[in-house]
Amino acid sequence: MALITETTLRAMLRTGIPNPFSVHVNDKFTPAASDFLKGRGIRVEVLKAQEIHSQRASGGEQKSIPVGVSNRHIHLSMEDVEKLFGKGYQLAPLRPLSQPGQFAAVETLTLLGPKGLVKGVRILGPARGVSQVEISRTDGFQLGLHPPVRLSGMLEETPGITLIGPAGCVVLEKGVIVAKSHVHMSPEDGRRFQVSDQDTLMLQTTGERPVIFPEVTVRINPRYALDFHLDLDEANAASLKTNDQVLVIGKNGKLDGTAGR
Repeated sequence: MALITETTLRAMLRTGIPNPFSVHVNDKFTPAASDFLKGRGIRVEVLKAQEIHSQRASGGEQKSIPVGVSNRHIHLSMEDVEKLFGKGYQLAPLRPLSQPGQFAAVETLTLLGPKGLVKGVRILGPARGVSQVEISRTDGFQLGLHPPVRLSGMLEETPGITLIGPAGCVVLEKGVIVAKSHVHMSPEDGRRFQVSDQDTLMLQTTGERPVIFPEVTVRINPRYALDFHLDLDEANAASLKTNDQVLVIGKNGKLDGTAGR
């Protein structure tokens, strides 16, 4: 069963909502979603069992993607590593991450914002070209910051923050974001899911209270392993944890023929 919301439908406006709008017999609409379709004269069509079977037989089987829940963390440039920990310092790996070559470091920092601080924020390695801090909306309230939702590396017009380490402090003029949910894929994964870099996927959780993520950005790189990244606020709202699976139910704003089964 899929729960179709007004947010899901609005995300589809960019590429056009099909008319009729095909759903499965157990799919549910929120009242706002039903009004949204009615107001645009879009008819709802319930697929019959034989139509679903035909779609599956023609290669329409749903695929799943593993979940990686990302708590607040920091990426540092080599220059800032040395300012915070000392000349020539190297980050020490604590445990590997889902993406090859990346690791959670032993080292942590304190974040200082206009209204408060957050201690013990993990650094992820290896060092990058530019320092960046990824927090949740909840963390932002505690710090007194209101960062935009952005993909990693998109730091223009983002707030700054102060990083406090054992050997010094670094004041970032910009670089704090709430990470936009995204899927890491290798080129092989991209071909399997029939998507390109910067396409979007519609993902659905499983279980008793399914949730749909209508616009999850695809990021493709030969170094990437398949993983759906979302922050702790999103994961808690959707009852997701690391290593859960989500279903791909559409792409680029369009539901596919197996959505919700």
